[in-house]
Amino acid sequence: MLILKKIAKLLFNRIFYVAFALMVQLGWLLAIFLRLAGYSRYISFGLDVLSILIVLWIVNKKTNPSYKLAWTMLILCLPIFGLVLYLVFGQSRIATYMQERFTEILDLTGDYLKGDEITHEKLREEDSSACIQSDYIFKNSGYPVHENTTAEYFQVGDDMFPVLVKELEQARHYIFIEYFIIHDGVMWRTILDILERKVKEGLDVRLIYDDVGCLTTLPHKYYEQLRQKGIKCVVFNPFRPILNVIQNNRDHRKFCIIDGYVGFTGGINLADEYINQKERFGHWKDTAVMLKGDAVWNMTAMFLHMWSVVTGSKERESFDNFLPHRFHQEEFRSDGYIQPFCDSPLDDETVGENVYLNIINRAKRYVYICTPYLIIDNEMMTALCLAAKSGIDVRIMTPGIPDKKMVFLLTQSYYQQLLEAGVKIYEYQPGFLHAKSFVCDDEIGVVGTINLDYRSLYLHFEDGVWIYKNSVIHDIKQDFVETLDYCNPISLEFCRGRNAAVRAMQNILRLFAPML
Repeated sequence: MLILKKIAKLLFNRIFYVAFALMVQLGWLLAIFLRLAGYSRYISFGLDVLSILIVLWIVNKKTNPSYKLAWTMLILCLPIFGLVLYLVFGQSRIATYMQERFTEILDLTGDYLKGDEITHEKLREEDSSACIQSDYIFKNSGYPVHENTTAEYFQVGDDMFPVLVKELEQARHYIFIEYFIIHDGVMWRTILDILERKVKEGLDVRLIYDDVGCLTTLPHKYYEQLRQKGIKCVVFNPFRPILNVIQNNRDHRKFCIIDGYVGFTGGINLADEYINQKERFGHWKDTAVMLKGDAVWNMTAMFLHMWSVVTGSKERESFDNFLPHRFHQEEFRSDGYIQPFCDSPLDDETVGENVYLNIINRAKRYVYICTPYLIIDNEMMTALCLAAKSGIDVRIMTPGIPDKKMVFLLTQSYYQQLLEAGVKIYEYQPGFLHAKSFVCDDEIGVVGTINLDYRSLYLHFEDGVWIYKNSVIHDIKQDFVETLDYCNPISLEFCRGRNAAVRAMQNILRLFAPML
């Protein structure tokens, strides 16, 4: 009876129908190409030539070498299958259109994101190296560095949630929410109840959620229910059972912005496991920051940019209506420098990875890293190994209980090379570590949504907060050091002692890691 229930649940699951439709389309395309190849030797020769031309084109593209290697190997080893996959997933006119929309909106709103020249010069005089990192973010992401901002760091979602509720209750003008995952439960129902009340009070309440992130956690067309409650809601990149690379680009960002001067971000989604109200994979360890002050404007602008793209609005919404000083007349307290930023997968700039690389390459004493997934390219591997070999104390914390066993096996495949270079690796034993944070030299830190894996660094829309000489730097470091007591240090003996079958599987996964 239990087995029948599981089968019925699978058959009536939205994912089942989507997966089935995609497999049918892929099989149909493969059948056509195979039939054409068998129909005539000239057609077969033409497909081989096309495969070689596409490989040459891939090799000369301005993209990550790991991607080039994965696609090249697949097309050369399985020409027809690889060719079909690349033609379907390798290019997208929709992605190009979306990037053009982002560029257009950023250009239109550039005057609102010029930054403060006095703040910039002050940072330059204080630390030219930190200023160079900040300049990179501004020039390539479009969001400036700010003073007049305080930050509060949360070690776990359990600590963040009551503060988030308190701030939402105090909202007076608008609430903007953008999350990858929303799941019905204690956390979401509590927030939704507040949002409904705030709508009745006349606030502008908006929500963006990712369709793939919520594929199994929300009902189909859930946005219609929210709109009926008065909440302005849109879905990012609705997932349709059509083979297209744009379905790979997801909105992994996590924002809650209140009245333009209070903003939350980090790894925490709006689901009960993130606040340990529901147990999944042991104790869920995640982190977040709350900003108050001028720097929240960056977050507000990011949300409004995404809102304009997703809604397809042709009208330019006046950013003047959302400026923080309209609703908070007093000057905000200042504590160091804070620069929220975002990263788009649609351009040729891997801002998230380069922010991390800048921190690693400029470290003087230590770099401590938390990441749920460790699936890195050669550039990141080289930077981490070189830093450790140069005497920098490089430590990486990963989960002890994985949420995806295959991905965890792939994560562990990178351990040996890092350990041999002197990097220290720890696995969080009580459960799943979902935190994404960097802290360096008691001066610089990043907290956000950016994992150390290909999906975050190359395929997803992400966000982070670059922090310099703010009091939360101490909190981030202290959290890392205290959490080490709950971790198991990984040894070279562990890596070298894996059986041959596991190591063979890891080697295969490593080859195609960029495509997973």
